[in-house]
Amino acid sequence: MMKKQLAYWILTGLLAAWLALGGTLDLARVDATRQIMATLHYPDYLLHILGLAKLLAVAALLYPRARLLREWAYAGIAFDGLGAFLSHCAVHDTLPHTAAPLVFLALAAAGYLLRPAHLHP
Repeated sequence: MMKKQLAYWILTGLLAAWLALGGTLDLARVDATRQIMATLHYPDYLLHILGLAKLLAVAALLYPRARLLREWAYAGIAFDGLGAFLSHCAVHDTLPHTAAPLVFLALAAAGYLLRPAHLHP
């Protein structure tokens, strides 16, 4: 049981770090994120929406009493990852850009499946 809980927290920590970095870069509208949005033909203002959502997901994932919010955060993460993957496929983007959301989704799914019983809604 201890190994499962350790694996959960490692995966959740990695996911939270990925989301925190992505959310911060999105909110800062750095050139790299703006270029990705331009490649995908999305407006720049979407960076503010995605950035805030990612940072709120981090809070929901890490706050122990937010069981229902955590479920919503995982749902949002799934929508974000699937949307990113399909968007990159739609514009025939490079393999690294197309595969990155799948790695993100795998990390989220593994963490979700390993969550301890007291974190279930």
